[in-house]
Amino acid sequence: MNISARQRDIIDILRRDSFVSIDKLAEHFDVTPQTVRRDVNILSDANLVRRRHGGVEYAGEPGMNLSYDSRQVTNIAAKHAISLHVASLIPDGASILIGIGSTLELVALNLVDHRHLTVITNNMNAAMALGNNTGNRIVIPGGTLRLPDRDVISPEAEAMFHKYKVDFGLFGVGGVEPDGTLTDFDHREVQLRLAIANNCRNSILVADQSKFGRPAPAKGGHITDPDLIVVDGIPGGVFEPLFDRQDVRARLQIAKSEVTHD
Repeated sequence: MNISARQRDIIDILRRDSFVSIDKLAEHFDVTPQTVRRDVNILSDANLVRRRHGGVEYAGEPGMNLSYDSRQVTNIAAKHAISLHVASLIPDGASILIGIGSTLELVALNLVDHRHLTVITNNMNAAMALGNNTGNRIVIPGGTLRLPDRDVISPEAEAMFHKYKVDFGLFGVGGVEPDGTLTDFDHREVQLRLAIANNCRNSILVADQSKFGRPAPAKGGHITDPDLIVVDGIPGGVFEPLFDRQDVRARLQIAKSEVTHD
């Protein structure tokens, strides 16, 4: 297809940054948001990018997640704020189930100075981060390490989670649908997430705003299932009815960048 120089530049930016807001693209090219939306519509119709709430992401392979390295640097400020907030909720001596994902790796990094944690996780990035504190007890499953994500998605991992009843269960999600359905990119990820949620006294879902409206094919659970939902902001648009619900707002905590823990 014939695309303009600006549209080619948009694709290059998305290949590098994975997700960018419409407003940031408009500022970068010194054009109106409406102009960017027209470009995005053309690229979306050609399956080169995907429109998402508030922005656009590089399409990559349909139904596949972004690479872990890309996710580590995508929406990093929001993920950092969420991770600080979640870490502030965890007391010394707590027992924790930790799921997969780049935000939970950041949570683990912010838990390093906590004392005497018992951590059960299939997230090797989190395990290695928390292993820097020798006062922690860390339990990991057997199975094959999934690369480059550095996690274990296996029946052994699911069985491991079911052997414990802990204080906190921390998990992320691939996407959230406008009706509140939680989705992931692999049905095994869904089963592991549900195992964490079902084997803790306090379940905490972490989700930056880019997850809302993000398409992922495997579904399981609803946003009202966790005890707490920690986000960096409340999405609008088609998600307004969902976040107007009292059973959602009652669970919601909004992370601010100034949140710290001792």
